[in-house]
Amino acid sequence: MNQPAHDLNDETTQLGGVHIKYLYHCPRQLWLYTRGYRPEQRSDLVAFGEVVDDTTYTRRRDIDLGEAKIDWVTTGAVIHETKSSRAPAEAHTAQVRHYCLLLERRGVAVRGGTVHYPLIRRTTDVPWDTAARAEAEDAEARARTVIAAPTAPARLARPQCRGCSYLDYCWGD
Repeated sequence: MNQPAHDLNDETTQLGGVHIKYLYHCPRQLWLYTRGYRPEQRSDLVAFGEVVDDTTYTRRRDIDLGEAKIDWVTTGAVIHETKSSRAPAEAHTAQVRHYCLLLERRGVAVRGGTVHYPLIRRTTDVPWDTAARAEAEDAEARARTVIAAPTAPARLARPQCRGCSYLDYCWGD
């Protein structure tokens, strides 16, 4: 395994959207990711997601915050995220809430966000209010707890791991 991507015990270490997405999908995946294990580079599903991202909404520009990359932001500070998934997931809305929090911390008056699912032609609106801010802050705290743990969290039940690029690591014989 590679060296950690950052100091795991440093409370000032910035968390990106992928950290929050992995927290919701699988805490073990988050823990492994922060320690430098990155099988996503060999995943056909990840490659497919990148193609969907690159070929939809082509007139937009990514917003690179350093620790996170937002797909695009429209007038009025509405965050947009594109997903290749055919099913909306809480991890997707949590990721958008996290982006709202990051922009708000930079002084941007965020209005909310939208998750786009081009393969099923659906969108999910993500409100940004006091409750959403609290959820985003709670997710950050939970992610930091997982990251700081000395051992990996337990793996999920195998059916929940379908399509995960970490499957071989967690379930390899």
